[in-house]
Amino acid sequence: MVRCSKRTNFERGSCGGRGNCLAVAEEGRKAYNKAMGTFYTSCRVENHVDRSKSVRVPKLLVDTGSEFTWISAAKLEEIAVRREKKDLRFVMANGEVVTRSVGFAILRVANRFTIDEVVFAEPGDLALLGSRTLEGLNLTVDPARKKLAAAGPLPAA
Repeated sequence: MVRCSKRTNFERGSCGGRGNCLAVAEEGRKAYNKAMGTFYTSCRVENHVDRSKSVRVPKLLVDTGSEFTWISAAKLEEIAVRREKKDLRFVMANGEVVTRSVGFAILRVANRFTIDEVVFAEPGDLALLGSRTLEGLNLTVDPARKKLAAAGPLPAA
């Protein structure tokens, strides 16, 4: 989430301190997504201890620039994913440093699955499918077709 500040134009966000940063940021994100060939996918998230507890995430931004996968804290709490690591610091794309918790979950995309650390995203955070999860799923990004593709044989060494 972009927050206004009186210190610098960058920290004020793209609204220039008028207080409508979220609306301006959303418009900028839409233009960026269209220009950069970004795309979304859906995912099923399961509690790694009790797989009968699961939730569908209909829209995750595929983001190879993000190491972690970010899932709504409300969805993770709904399936009883525990906060295993607390108060981890993350640098957002706009340079803002935020603190979030991380837990463990099974993520399913198409017919593939992996277990990974997931960030408990707060309101205003994007839902992201990060690079570590993509590697665990053995998927790569096909930017021309805007879709995920099989990465091929796994390296043994």
